[in-house]
Amino acid sequence: MTARTLPQPAIRFKLGPEREAAEPPERRGLTRDGVRLLVAGADVVAHRRFRDLPAHLSPGDLLVVNTSGTVPAALEGRRGDGRATVVHVSTELPDGTWVIELRRPDRTGPQLDGAAGERVEVRGRLRLRLVAPYPDPTATASRLWRAVPDNPVALLDYLARHGRPIRYAHPGGRFRLDEHQTVYADRPGSAEMASAGRPFTAEGLVRLMARGITVAPIVLHAGVSSQEAGEPPLPERFEVPADTARLVNSARCAGRRVVAVGTTVVRSLETAADADGFVEAAAGWTDLVLGPDRPARVVTGLITGLHAPEASHLLLLEAVAGPELVTRAYRAALGRDYLWHEFGDSTLFLPTRCPG
Repeated sequence: MTARTLPQPAIRFKLGPEREAAEPPERRGLTRDGVRLLVAGADVVAHRRFRDLPAHLSPGDLLVVNTSGTVPAALEGRRGDGRATVVHVSTELPDGTWVIELRRPDRTGPQLDGAAGERVEVRGRLRLRLVAPYPDPTATASRLWRAVPDNPVALLDYLARHGRPIRYAHPGGRFRLDEHQTVYADRPGSAEMASAGRPFTAEGLVRLMARGITVAPIVLHAGVSSQEAGEPPLPERFEVPADTARLVNSARCAGRRVVAVGTTVVRSLETAADADGFVEAAAGWTDLVLGPDRPARVVTGLITGLHAPEASHLLLLEAVAGPELVTRAYRAALGRDYLWHEFGDSTLFLPTRCPG
């Protein structure tokens, strides 16, 4: 499925700058779990705080989290014609080439005039040669490029020395890398934070487990976001461990909910599932796009942030919760001044009741 054939989500809305969370909640006088939580169920929409999450899940529910850690994937650079640029490193492909995006230094959007053969100099006296547009090498203009470093370097080590966290126009300042991490991140590799899990705290996880809710991990290393063009998600590396697959299948067999923390978890579990929703251990690259033609087969609940208008993530939400519930939830969030983006408020979708 390409950006040209991707259907539009049911919910249509406009988002003013006052709805964008400009900084982490801790810098706004809140705790991580002090952000708002909109609970959208089959019968009710409720307004809570994220710390109230355990009260809205049931003993026996399975919560699946993404333990990928955010890396400092933004690099100051200079293009071949002397112009300044910011290079966002999305991922490293199996052949050793990098997928990068060239951004305007004023954070107003991508630079779309890259050309094959152009060299971009970045910190550490490293030069990147643009090879071909990505993922379509025949594109005449491209936001993303495959690029080859002129000297072999270990990507994660290089970014740790020379990079900084990616930021877009909505956050107001530069923040520490730890402010772009979830508390359970342990596998560095994501260009951008798996932000649905950011409001969790260690104490909150303990309270969930004390209530009888099991927490299981997957890993999906997220690339750069694509909300500028409303593009479908790009292929991303993922891993569903055997123990997590077993817990998912056990929960489903027992009639309990499988609640994904973030769209990355949904994508991973659904990639590892067969047509009947049976999940097996899996690892590799996923190009799965969920939407009207491919509803969720495994995930029956979802914790997520609030997504930009016409973002492809909204189709994934609808694939889990249904267009009517997503529309109702977003209208409620817009009516109550919820905050959007990675440092903003959260939603919990529970489209079906859990027995017991």
